[in-house]
Amino acid sequence: MTYSSAVAYLYRLQKHGIKLGLSTMTTLMARLGMPQTRYRALHIAGTNGKGSTAAMAAAILQAAGYRVGLYTSPHLVDFRERIRVNGEMIAEAQVAELTERIQVLCQSDLLPTFFEYTTAMAFQYFADSRVDVAVLEVGLGGRFDATNVVTPAACAITTIALDHQEYLGKTCSAIAFEKAGIIKPGVPVVVGRLDDDACRVIEQVARERQAAMFRLNEDFCTEEDEIQRFSYRGPGTQYGGLTCALEGRHQLDNAACALALLGAAASQGITVTADAVREGLRTVNWAGRLEVVDRRPTIVLDGAHNPAAATVLADFLARAHQSYPSGPVVLVLGMMRDKDHRGFVEPLRGLVDEVVLTQADLPRSATAQDLQTSLEGLLAHPHCVLSLSNAMALARQLATTEGLVCVTGSLMLFAASGLIWQGS
Repeated sequence: MTYSSAVAYLYRLQKHGIKLGLSTMTTLMARLGMPQTRYRALHIAGTNGKGSTAAMAAAILQAAGYRVGLYTSPHLVDFRERIRVNGEMIAEAQVAELTERIQVLCQSDLLPTFFEYTTAMAFQYFADSRVDVAVLEVGLGGRFDATNVVTPAACAITTIALDHQEYLGKTCSAIAFEKAGIIKPGVPVVVGRLDDDACRVIEQVARERQAAMFRLNEDFCTEEDEIQRFSYRGPGTQYGGLTCALEGRHQLDNAACALALLGAAASQGITVTADAVREGLRTVNWAGRLEVVDRRPTIVLDGAHNPAAATVLADFLARAHQSYPSGPVVLVLGMMRDKDHRGFVEPLRGLVDEVVLTQADLPRSATAQDLQTSLEGLLAHPHCVLSLSNAMALARQLATTEGLVCVTGSLMLFAASGLIWQGS
């Protein structure tokens, strides 16, 4: 099997859709010889922030000298982005070999989804690569997510907000229950910025499973010391003079969760030094999250796709007018059909000078006309451009060389369109 044929086979599995449940993964792990038990793991769930938190934890662990696996989703451009060891993507040959190996083990009685297959591949690759620690981002929810066949050294739930309600429930409490499913008996859990109802649900699950729980701004916190510098305080730990390579004040919450997660895992022998913390946060990279990819005009990619993430983006855009006083702020927006379009745009009203509506070349994508219709009354005279390349050309023109273009609404927008910037 070649790499291209392997990836084509994996993408064909998307016809199975999303299947919540662990029976397929449990059987598949047994047939592979339980690869997920051959290294320690950190498990991270959350509506928003889990990817950034995972990237920070992995960067700090690598700076501390560990061999680190990182499993995240979705990818932006290359399938191999999902599975990394010490920052390096899995090789094409390994994707092909593992796809074939797992295909044989599935025989005729297992029909894994795309995500189940990919998760099994990651777990096996990390075992083959002899990683010391694997940092695992939950795909959807937690309780029935394919990653939830691990027993981690510690876990984290970064945030909870309304998203994927058709699978996880229509209230934050219901969604909290699903995400709390990653909590294992006796395994400490770190929780980020939650409302009281969601926190009570998680507290109840942690209490039932005798898992120590550490909460942002109660048991650990970050504080801005000066521009672009902050400090961290957690149980028995303090760090000062920290910087983070990721843009946005919300990343302080994610940094706090990453540091608290590592602190909770220390009892399992996963320890890091202050120097590793500083180096990891200073050098961490996480594509597509307030990522500056070009200048003149400044172009920022942000994968925000739900109202909670839009509120974070709004904080960034509110400060953008101070950073770009001579040029307009232009929003390029493309979203999936099943997202809350009006709820997403509401926090952004009044913060941008121009809006360009566009679409990804995906079946799930809302068309630019769909967005224009669903956002009627929220946006004054948005531009509607079907092609992303044409939308970006217009956005650059509107922004002038002194302005800002923010491309947002879905990570799928970047992935489907191969949105890679070369400064041209």
